[in-house]
Amino acid sequence: MKAGYWLAGVLALAAVDVQARTPTATTSAADAATMAARAIASQQALDPGAAAAVVYDVSFPNAVHHEAQVTATFRGVPPGPLRVQMARSSPGRYAIHEFAKNVYDVTARDGAGRALNVGRNDPYGWSVAGHDGTVVVTYTLFGDWGDGTYAQIDATHAHLNMPATFLWAPGYEDKAIRVRFRTFDPRWKVATQLPAARDAGTFWAPNFQYFMDSPTELSDFALRQWPVTDAKGRTQLVRLAVHHTGSEADVDTFAAKAQRVIAQHYALFGQAPRYDYGTYTFIADYMPQIAGDGMEHRNSTIITDQRPLRAANFAQINTLSHEFVHSWNVERLRPAELEPFDFTRANPTPSLWFAEGFTQYYGPLMIRRAGETSVDDFLAGLGSTLSAVVNRPARRYGGPEEMSLRAPFVDAAKAIDQVNPNIYVSYYPYGAMIALALDLQLRQRGLTLDAYMRHLWTTMGDPERKYTPADLERGLAEVTHDAAFAKAFFDRSVHASALPDYAPLLRQAGLVLRPAAATRGWAGLTMVADDGGVAVGETPWPNAPAYAAGLERGDIILSLDGMVASDPAAMRAMLAAHRPGDRIAVRYRQRGIERSATLRLAVDPTFELVRGETAGVAVTPAQMAFRTGWLGQ
Repeated sequence: MKAGYWLAGVLALAAVDVQARTPTATTSAADAATMAARAIASQQALDPGAAAAVVYDVSFPNAVHHEAQVTATFRGVPPGPLRVQMARSSPGRYAIHEFAKNVYDVTARDGAGRALNVGRNDPYGWSVAGHDGTVVVTYTLFGDWGDGTYAQIDATHAHLNMPATFLWAPGYEDKAIRVRFRTFDPRWKVATQLPAARDAGTFWAPNFQYFMDSPTELSDFALRQWPVTDAKGRTQLVRLAVHHTGSEADVDTFAAKAQRVIAQHYALFGQAPRYDYGTYTFIADYMPQIAGDGMEHRNSTIITDQRPLRAANFAQINTLSHEFVHSWNVERLRPAELEPFDFTRANPTPSLWFAEGFTQYYGPLMIRRAGETSVDDFLAGLGSTLSAVVNRPARRYGGPEEMSLRAPFVDAAKAIDQVNPNIYVSYYPYGAMIALALDLQLRQRGLTLDAYMRHLWTTMGDPERKYTPADLERGLAEVTHDAAFAKAFFDRSVHASALPDYAPLLRQAGLVLRPAAATRGWAGLTMVADDGGVAVGETPWPNAPAYAAGLERGDIILSLDGMVASDPAAMRAMLAAHRPGDRIAVRYRQRGIERSATLRLAVDPTFELVRGETAGVAVTPAQMAFRTGWLGQ
């Protein structure tokens, strides 16, 4: 493990002033240690102390069975019953998540230690009456889902998203909070954006919103940290805490990749965000029991993957890059509807096409500009996303703002009934392709999407002035000095669902859009194995021959073109041998009824994006310069 600063097994750093410099392999570890040492004292000086209005104490006596024991103390409680409750939503998520379901064995006492009655009038909270101005609530929390939203507790770690872990009391939102973590394993350390308190293992938050936005990992993680100086000479500390099953060398490799990639993020926005305590923390869990995810927070992110770093060929850098864009876009350049965050309901906004979609565009682009992926690999991913969005029939039901407002129904939300899959296209890829369109159109004008993002950052993100859709359009008009262009773009592709012709836009960079399988017949039929037979895996698109033939998800295919359906791969190979216009007989069983139809194969609408050199098309010096300016060397 490289040099770092450890205090009572706790990782917690804050803002300090150090001489601005470019970090190097030989100086960054020492600089990081110096910054961390000075930061601890700086944070502790601001510690509200043990008399804080809200104090949590967390232990894990039954970690092997996924339980935590939490005690919450509320001081200065006004007369009358105190309501305590669990959140129903979480920062970075847009749907309802009922965290109260994993809280039980709730008891309460007053400041003198006398037992208090705990009432329950609704499923989300509890009521405590008869107190003396102090209420101490103790409860058991179950957690075994490790991602960016929930909590996972076991013998290897405690992976805590705060809304999933801590109950809270309305009326205390502006009060300082203190929390003490008692580790299950003496090797465990604490990774969090919370500043350190004076007592070992203890942290604090200035208010409820910051506390709930501060995910925390307790484990025997590996730490890498390095100072980064932005273009304005501001030096801050980046920390990477990795809980994984790999080697120290793997962490070194990943940290080096991360340093190269995040340097591109700083170059994109021109300056670093003002992290509240001078640090940004990547909390990474790459364990077999984890669920893949990434979740942004104000000064940190949770990134999770089941695969070890090396086994995944360090593909986790994709999530890291995406989430780091969010430290500008979403956390500070923030939709008005998300501030302040309401923990009692879903938090919808029509601007996720920008908040998530533009972030989705820049995540891979930063990796490409850093040289961590090839141009061909980048184009393969970009082309695949573009093909899916352009061909997706769901756009007939709404543009990116409508798809953004559907987030509470799809963002890891749970429902029993099925939703028509043909009415929704995710705001992640949809917004990314709007970003692509705007970037290429701006480059026609001698501008860039980078310049637009920097303008939004300096006018709204850095001063933390929350934006509306009208503000985004106004910003585009200011950058282009062309209000008519900005209005037309938003009217056509943001408020409505039209997309431009991408082929000529991409041709500026010497890139070619071409059919991926022009001579292959297309049925629009996905097939999966089902109890020794073949079933329809997904609902066909409305423009697919399979849809016209009446096939639906879950139907059992009996035969295709006279061939008995017993193996999906064989069926797919048979269809691939046919040409557009061919007619294929299909027999299938749909909800117990055997049916017959004819598939009239169409041209496969899938296309791919390749360099002109690959397609045998001459690329001019001007096109190559355009490409380099956009994608890097």
